Amino acid sequence: MPAVTWESTAAAGEARAGTLHTPHGEVLTPAFMPVGTRAAVKAVDTDDLRAVGAEMVLANTYHLMLKPGADLIAGLGGLHSFMAWDGPILTDSGGYQIFSLDPKITEEGAIFKSVYDGSRVELTPEDAVATQEMLGPDVAMVLDVCVALPSPRDVVESEMRRTLRWAERCLEAHTRPDQSLFGIVQGGVDRELRAESARATAELGFDGIAIGGLSVGEAPEDRNAALEAAVAELPENKPRYVMGLGDTDGLLDAISRGADMFDCVLPTRLARHGRALTTAGDFNVNKTEYTDDDTPLDPHCQCLTCSRYSKAYIRHLVRMKELSAHRLLTIHNLYYLLDLVRGAREAVIEGSLDSYIHEVRSRRVSEST
Repeated sequence: MPAVTWESTAAAGEARAGTLHTPHGEVLTPAFMPVGTRAAVKAVDTDDLRAVGAEMVLANTYHLMLKPGADLIAGLGGLHSFMAWDGPILTDSGGYQIFSLDPKITEEGAIFKSVYDGSRVELTPEDAVATQEMLGPDVAMVLDVCVALPSPRDVVESEMRRTLRWAERCLEAHTRPDQSLFGIVQGGVDRELRAESARATAELGFDGIAIGGLSVGEAPEDRNAALEAAVAELPENKPRYVMGLGDTDGLLDAISRGADMFDCVLPTRLARHGRALTTAGDFNVNKTEYTDDDTPLDPHCQCLTCSRYSKAYIRHLVRMKELSAHRLLTIHNLYYLLDLVRGAREAVIEGSLDSYIHEVRSRRVSEST
């Protein structure tokens, strides 16, 4: 039996509610995973993560294999022990760094210049799997090639096919029975390539399938069309994970099209710049108009930040560059997104997802930056 399985609870059109079963507990889907790239979600600890309702977190293979090293983490009991998180963990393979760090790509793998000391770093599909087996997450990812968009169709197709070849190598290299390996669908925003990639990835028999290579600047309508083309070819009984997606509209679009799992640095990154995600729209608390505002960031929010602190106080912390500003805004932003997907799950179960999406969008009027 696979280490990680998914079972359906309810469906509303293409949208699904379900439960992801892992060696470290269950995750209710749709689910948002806070990103802890270096085995830490920026500005918060694992107690904070539990308090905001996180059930599963993400860490990054590329960064952890460099600092502090997968062998060191393995010697300390693996990621769960190392970061004091007893819930499920998923690790990205380093594929995003292939997109963001522009390494040299060959059929063998990727050759990077280390972001830490400039040294040469080689990462093959087999290396990515071996490193993730040492780290010990519940879900490991294949090494893939994510191309920038827009790119010529022949480039998108070539790297999609390379991703499939690398996926086969990852499957052959993966040996850890208490860990699941997910494949990754590529193909840019080309519907035919997405469908082909999804079919071929599904046929390889992974425990779950991710849809990568989106949220890289493409228009929402193109992203949605690519999602629809991919999802139509994926098995009903396995989890579907859209990588790097974390904005309100994007999450709702993807959930309504049958996606189950998501991750994104957006809530933590925005928090470090003084920006709050709220049910009424997103805003920058650093604005002068909040100088003496004694209301919470979001009166509808039940997070620790909103239950105790005013906009005026949070603005003061931001302007004084107090580190607590990052923590309090991160707690709020994570709670907002986790509550958003919780609400979507409940709406799927109740058969009211369309109404839920309409209500969420009608309340939000995004403030200019």
